[in-house]
Amino acid sequence: MGKLKVGVVGCGGIATQKHMPSIIKTELAEIVALCDIIPEKAEKSAKEFGTPDAKTFTDYKELVKLDLDAVYVCTPNRSHSEITVAALDAGKHVMCEKPMAINYAEALKMTEAAKRSGKLLTIGYQNRYRPDSLFLKRECEDGVLGDIYYAKAKSIRRRAVPTWGVFLNEYEQGGGPLIDIGTHALDLTLWMMDNYAPKSVTGAVFHKLNGETEPANAFGPWNPTEFTVEDSAFGFVIMENGAVIQLETSWALNSREVGEARTLLCGTKAGADMNDGLTINGIRHNRQYEFKPAFSKKGVDFYDGGEADPQTREQFTFLGAVLGRNPLTVLPEQAAAVTRILDAVYESAKLGKQVTL
Repeated sequence: MGKLKVGVVGCGGIATQKHMPSIIKTELAEIVALCDIIPEKAEKSAKEFGTPDAKTFTDYKELVKLDLDAVYVCTPNRSHSEITVAALDAGKHVMCEKPMAINYAEALKMTEAAKRSGKLLTIGYQNRYRPDSLFLKRECEDGVLGDIYYAKAKSIRRRAVPTWGVFLNEYEQGGGPLIDIGTHALDLTLWMMDNYAPKSVTGAVFHKLNGETEPANAFGPWNPTEFTVEDSAFGFVIMENGAVIQLETSWALNSREVGEARTLLCGTKAGADMNDGLTINGIRHNRQYEFKPAFSKKGVDFYDGGEADPQTREQFTFLGAVLGRNPLTVLPEQAAAVTRILDAVYESAKLGKQVTL
């Protein structure tokens, strides 16, 4: 068989820095079509990542008409559902960037389209493919932690507000750090717990630092008039089985405790956290223990073990699934549950009360 033929809708940073380079690395697919509302972006990406005869478009509806095996949706959050549904209905498998959709109602449209079309749909939660994440998932599956009844999902930045693109635009994105990076931490946590049934959510979002004009921001100063999304958000989730999850996320917070896409898990047999590298803690022979697995395979200076990076593992998994070689890792129903909780945090903050799901 020849390589899979894929098209990419949205040629911004997430496509050019994550997806397209990783697609090329797998050697399983070739990029034959690219689309962006700014034609120069599509043309530039076609020259850098596409086949010599790659087609470019400004309208995704034209791209999905082509004879493609899969479509990548790398656009702002508002259009994820619309483009994904169109591609699925056109008979294409879809990899959509996170978050799944701008809200839960739109996420459900995507899961329904996947069922209707019989095509594969997955969401770009590449942090599942990190070595520490894969190890911890195995520990959870093996029952090492027992029944996980308390967890923290954390993505905290002290001062790293993205000032490019539409990140600060609430209409296009649906929110700020909660929907952007908090989604990764929540996805990891639910995946480790294998629990996708929330019962209630209490949330709070803050716009406390948006107006700063000298913010010492890692990506340069932001325009306060454009910063319409929250700078931090927090949620308290009770699951149907009684388990509890605390969700903490920020782009700007006066905190020295920082880190992205981290989870802390507390079970009946052991616990785990990603605070300073992955650490498993528990009791053995009436003694407390801490276990830190080593993920470096550097036996010699010039050899690192040859492991693929998380974003390339992600592509191997999706494209392998399209080829029928393996199952998907990120299922659409799982991603929809993440979006459901994010949606509820925003709703709870707006209403000022707990939201029952």
